[in-house]
Amino acid sequence: MISGWLTNINRIQRTSPLAAIQTPKNAGVLSCRLLDSNKEPVPQAEFVVTDAMGRRVVSGGTDPFGTIVTTVPAGQYQLAMSAEGYMPHRATVTVNENALVSLGEIALQAARLPELPGPGDWEIDPTHSSIAFTVRHIGLARIHGRFNSFAGVVRIADPVERSAMHVVIDAASVDTNFKMRDDYVRSAEFLDVERFPRLEFYSERFVHKGGTRWAITGALSLHGVTRTVTLDAEYLGLGDGLQGEARAACLARTELHRDDFTVSWQKMLARGIAVVGQTIAVELDVQIVPKD
Repeated sequence: MISGWLTNINRIQRTSPLAAIQTPKNAGVLSCRLLDSNKEPVPQAEFVVTDAMGRRVVSGGTDPFGTIVTTVPAGQYQLAMSAEGYMPHRATVTVNENALVSLGEIALQAARLPELPGPGDWEIDPTHSSIAFTVRHIGLARIHGRFNSFAGVVRIADPVERSAMHVVIDAASVDTNFKMRDDYVRSAEFLDVERFPRLEFYSERFVHKGGTRWAITGALSLHGVTRTVTLDAEYLGLGDGLQGEARAACLARTELHRDDFTVSWQKMLARGIAVVGQTIAVELDVQIVPKD
């Protein structure tokens, strides 16, 4: 009896945990593991499974070990996998009923990264750049706005991680496409542009997060208050302008909390009306050119 019990224990230990998963009728399990060139797992990769008609069946992301496990109806599929900094990978797979189909380990090839701007002073081209924001209005619709007047300089270093940037925004240039609302935003009840005419951001910390992703951390001064803010930036690469000048482009996002900068609509809050949401999503779509 003891020997039989030990045999059962050994059999359970050798069996994959997937054996305990009961698949629905007429379905099977598809799995694989994504690795980089060093045989390390690729976490936070994305996958999409489509059928023979190109229709999406299921999508998701890898776990911390780079593994994809998903249940799909029996049939033939296209599995598309992608990750920041890697070339996309596709595979055709046939999944049988009540069966596990494993593609094993898939090595993703590193993508060629866009060329970085050369060392030196670059400046923001305001005619090909924008600083926009989105905020909730009385908890309902979103209000979209922008600042129409701003300037900035980026000093690209070698290595790029030692670069610095300084951006100055004219607070009075706020524009939500509604004059009465803009007047309130400029007033002492909100941005108080008479006392605080500029928003300024200064950074000396550029951190490469992999692929085209960068984190730019610096000090934002707004409404007389300075706080540390990190921009989640995507570098879009180099190009040439109409006059043949070099250009570099970047898209950056962050989220600000009004209370961190003591920005509130006091009269409305006193009446218990939260006119503007607590968080403000900010997006910078920027092109820079060599500074004269």
